[in-house]
Amino acid sequence: MKDHPQSTGEALHEQREWLRVTLSSIGDGVITCDTSGNVTFLNPVAQNLTGWSQDEAVGVPLVTVFNIINQDTRRTVENPATRALREGVIVGLANHTLLISKDGTERAIDDSAAPIRNESNEVAGVVLVFRDISERYQQERRIQDTLSYANNIIATLREPFLVINGNLKVQTANRSFYENFRTTPKETEGVFVYNLSNGQWDIPGLRSVLAAVLADHHPVLNYEVEHDFPTIGRRFLVLNAVRIRKMDNQSNLILLAIEDITDQKRSELALKDSEVRYRRLFESAKDGILILDYNTGLITDANPFMSELLNYPKDDLVGKELWEIGLFRDKAENEAAVREVQERSYKRWEHLPLETKLGNRVEVEIVANAYREDHQQVIQCNIRDITERSRMERKVKEQSEHLADLGRRKDEFLAMLSHELRNPLAPISNALQILRLQKNEDQLQQSARTTIERQVGQLRHIIDDLMEVSRITTGRVQLRQDRIAAAGIVERAVESARPLLDQHRHELTVTVPSQPIWLYADAARLEQVVVNLLTNAAKYTTDGGHVWLSVQQEGDEAVLRVRDTGVGIAPELLPRIFDLFTQAERTLDRSQGGLGIGLALVHRLVELHRGRVEVHSSLGRGSEFVVRLPVMRSPAPLPPPPVTEATKPTGPSLRVLVVDDNVDAATTLAELLKAYRHDTRTAFDGLAAVEAAIAYQPDVVLLDIGLPKLDGYEVANRIRQQPTLKHIVLVAMTGYGLESDRERSKAAGFNHHLVKPAEFDKLQEILATVKPK
Repeated sequence: MKDHPQSTGEALHEQREWLRVTLSSIGDGVITCDTSGNVTFLNPVAQNLTGWSQDEAVGVPLVTVFNIINQDTRRTVENPATRALREGVIVGLANHTLLISKDGTERAIDDSAAPIRNESNEVAGVVLVFRDISERYQQERRIQDTLSYANNIIATLREPFLVINGNLKVQTANRSFYENFRTTPKETEGVFVYNLSNGQWDIPGLRSVLAAVLADHHPVLNYEVEHDFPTIGRRFLVLNAVRIRKMDNQSNLILLAIEDITDQKRSELALKDSEVRYRRLFESAKDGILILDYNTGLITDANPFMSELLNYPKDDLVGKELWEIGLFRDKAENEAAVREVQERSYKRWEHLPLETKLGNRVEVEIVANAYREDHQQVIQCNIRDITERSRMERKVKEQSEHLADLGRRKDEFLAMLSHELRNPLAPISNALQILRLQKNEDQLQQSARTTIERQVGQLRHIIDDLMEVSRITTGRVQLRQDRIAAAGIVERAVESARPLLDQHRHELTVTVPSQPIWLYADAARLEQVVVNLLTNAAKYTTDGGHVWLSVQQEGDEAVLRVRDTGVGIAPELLPRIFDLFTQAERTLDRSQGGLGIGLALVHRLVELHRGRVEVHSSLGRGSEFVVRLPVMRSPAPLPPPPVTEATKPTGPSLRVLVVDDNVDAATTLAELLKAYRHDTRTAFDGLAAVEAAIAYQPDVVLLDIGLPKLDGYEVANRIRQQPTLKHIVLVAMTGYGLESDRERSKAAGFNHHLVKPAEFDKLQEILATVKPK
């Protein structure tokens, strides 16, 4: 009995050693701790998983050694050993737990804990058991991912399908089935297939398919059925049924795939209807139609109209190329035409010849299109007989050319007429200048001279209008635009029109604003517009009438109004009032109206300035013409005008050679120049002009262009070739006043260009700039 305690101690040691060996040899991790929650033991598996050795871990709190978190939330979770110590109960397996080892490695684990009790059944510690389930977890994730992948594929298939068991009950269906047939899983899964949707799927064709698959285990493919579904209407379906094979090759499941081909069927039916309509149109068309093989260009079909047009039976046309029926000159040209249609898919030909079987030739147009028909390319040629149309087109073209020629000749006539009218005006104007120089002029002479001056002014105005209409109708008007004040235009126009207004004893009221209205315009052209409107008012207003002229700004427009108390305009004439050569009915005395071009010029010139003109009138109530022009925005200030003396230029005495084939014009101009202390000579043809210039050595040559023997351009050229005459001043005095005429005279060596009858003041200004030799 003395040795008993030692035997008990040895037994206890053996028991502990046996327990240690046992815990060390099992495959799970084992950790024990005391009632304070400090580690007392780790088996090798636990040491490996936690990264803590036995010596490091003993006495350390369990929550430090066994650090666990939730794998989804990443939050620390309660240690199961802590709960086992606190409650004295066994804590079962936890899910979704990650163990973080000492080196930071994470492992998926499952764990459990149980209290350790002493002989008195008191809690003396706790044992924690856990295992690494990372490999199992990954395997489960792979399986789950595979299932999800398969389910996602099935769910996204556009083709509806059912999985049916051996009892013909629906086991599952995909989303496309539910969406296309407007049902739900609850109404589908576990339901006898023919009872689906209240018996809508009791289709004889479906019964045949499923019976065949169940009978011989062979798939049934591409079985078409047509059925009326009360919920979704008539549908065309293609059924494909096949057994689902398992690894043991035994299965009663049937996969039923359902393809809805309703749209395709409807398209096919519509295409058939379209083909029938096309054939009807093809047969009844009143144009010829040929169908060609896309690759060879051979005719494959022809409509009846084509056969009638050519007097060929259809069979005689089929197999031929287009050149063989006269549409192209030869095979090479035919092939080139077919290639062009192949490349561009469209081509149009006009005025092609076509030869009938009887040898008659007709003129046709062809519209060729390449398109796809029945899965192959074809070329369709629509052929129209345009023989009569071409004849009419040629006739219209001939008439148009004739009218254009008449218009050209009219413009040439107007230009020549204005030129010829200027020739007699020049000597008359010169003679008037000479008469003005007479000191002892009695009342009768003064009255006669004033009348002649007034009528010469009217003639000059008519000639200017003739030239303007010629320029405008031929598109040769060039605006010389600059910043101008509207009031200045009005002032100069009133001065020009005043003689006519005074002649008819009209009262003229002019209203202009105190603030200037600035325009970007051609001053001379706008002055012509206002003069023509005032002249028109004067002509059509009885003597002693009233004419109003006003200018004002309205928004971004300058508005000029000319109103009169005249006879007015007839309603039928108003729409044509701005047409060329339009006039009201003339009186026998022809006191009203002119050539009918004044208002046409107004309209064209205003349009050239981006403006518009309108008229308001009625018979017996006068007329009002309104011109609207865009104003300049924020114009820059003009420089102050140079200070000049209000005297006419005189200049030194010069040697002047006057050349004109109109003897009166040359003589009167020479006499007028003599009156202003110039020395003059005259010549009446081109050769005489050259000889006179060489002999006379003038300072200035006033040279007409239209001369006999040598024209003025050639005279100028020869004068410039003379060394002693290189620096004399050449002034063109001509009836030709177009911009092209001015450019040509400049190129020929002229210094100045004056249009007959030239204003003597302008001529004096030129002479005042010349220095005598």
